Amino acid sequence: MPDPESLPIDQIYVPVKKRKTLRPELVQEIAASILEVGQQVPILVRPDEGRLVLLEGLHRLEACKALGETTIIGVWGSAETAHHKTLLSDGAETEAKRDKMARLKKLRLEREAAERSPASADAIVETESAKLRSARSGTSIRRGSSDDPRSKTRTLSEWLTQQKRDGGRY
Repeated sequence: MPDPESLPIDQIYVPVKKRKTLRPELVQEIAASILEVGQQVPILVRPDEGRLVLLEGLHRLEACKALGETTIIGVWGSAETAHHKTLLSDGAETEAKRDKMARLKKLRLEREAAERSPASADAIVETESAKLRSARSGTSIRRGSSDDPRSKTRTLSEWLTQQKRDGGRY
């Protein structure tokens, strides 16, 4: 990667597509950070017909403009470099979003089950507290133990009746 250098802000062109992604609240946060610790990450630019085209770092650039700076720390790059970085960050963001959506779905399903039946809510709380107790003690949860209410069903029809009563799926 090339060495960062000081670039004149007034010669940097921001493409229209990039301008649409500007978030003023983020610019304010970055400006406050630059005041405290300085600019830590350089922007990425490429030369184009006597001007510099911004590839990456819109919010850093706008924060420096808001602070009245005339120069900004940047590095030279190419459109391919910026595209590659975007693809890498999109992959990480997609994975994080997928994990978040899975957690939210699980919580929603648990809440819906609890709303359907007060007994099932007690079972969820009981199961979660048993998991916490076993995690603390280092033991595992044993299904079918004598104190487990599900172990009292002896036939399939009893089990189905219990599932219907508790709002479970079978």
